[in-house]
Amino acid sequence: MTKVTTEIAVIGGGVIGLATALRLRAEGRDVAVIEPNEPGSGASYGNAGTVADYAIIPVGTPSVLKNLASLLLDTDSPLAIRKTALPTLFPWLMRFAYESLPHRYRDNASRIADLVSDASSEWLDLAAEIGASDLLSAALVDAARRNGCVFLQAAATEITRRRGSVQIAAAPFDIDAKSVVIAAGAHSGKFATQVEDPVRLDTERGYHLEFDMAQLPIERPVCPTHHGFYFCPMNGRLRIAGTVELGGLAAPSNPRRLQVLLTNARRISPSRADPGWASAPRCLIPFRSSARQEAATTSSSPLGTVISGSPSRHARLAWSAISSRPALGCRGRRVDR
Repeated sequence: MTKVTTEIAVIGGGVIGLATALRLRAEGRDVAVIEPNEPGSGASYGNAGTVADYAIIPVGTPSVLKNLASLLLDTDSPLAIRKTALPTLFPWLMRFAYESLPHRYRDNASRIADLVSDASSEWLDLAAEIGASDLLSAALVDAARRNGCVFLQAAATEITRRRGSVQIAAAPFDIDAKSVVIAAGAHSGKFATQVEDPVRLDTERGYHLEFDMAQLPIERPVCPTHHGFYFCPMNGRLRIAGTVELGGLAAPSNPRRLQVLLTNARRISPSRADPGWASAPRCLIPFRSSARQEAATTSSSPLGTVISGSPSRHARLAWSAISSRPALGCRGRRVDR
């Protein structure tokens, strides 16, 4: 094992972890980012390309609660659940149902509005600071490297609190840090429990598919809310991203969800009206969304961030949630590569 000592370790190299690391470096802190894959990939790549500061309506609403059973058991629904995951998801779903009651829904919407109110302006300021035009993920990686962040390609498996420090197991590295930021998206739950700051996190999976298009039919993200997905203009391609599937981290991708996306997209833009649909998708890539914290916080901006203090002064939890019920007429900013 290679011994690494740093002031602050950031577990997770998505846009949340990268932005956090960049800010910490600006304060003169020594920062090491622990990420098993390419930084800026995962949910930070496979998303709807929108900073959704308008998206203040929680996923859990009274109308969703009323139709929850049919939504979850309909495999073509924008919100679906794998039946095999029901036993482990049951506690989370019970809390989700509670948070969908009218009084909780109103309170959650108010809190989300506060959380995302300046999300767009903050990300625009950050983009200008790091010299990004449209490609925020890649620019964040470059900026973090330029500013001296250390990147460790490894998968963190365990956090152990010690007197005055935190020990992180991430083979082939043994990392000793004064503080740790947990920004591991859907994988954050186990780490939060290890630092004695348990939160009710579960995994939401989304999917996207893409079409190569020299001439894009739209210039900004568009969402047919009833179907729960986005048409997202990217560089030389159109991405169709969205829907929500609850099924845990280990389940394989579900081809049915991709077919649902394609079928509904063609209903909105039939092939006879759009030659681009005549070609096969360039790629069919499932992507995982970030983890969600109970139902009280399951519908914030795709890039909204919270840093919450834990009982340990050595640990902080950074999390982000992706809205699945956006509105039409949004002003988006691309965050794809």
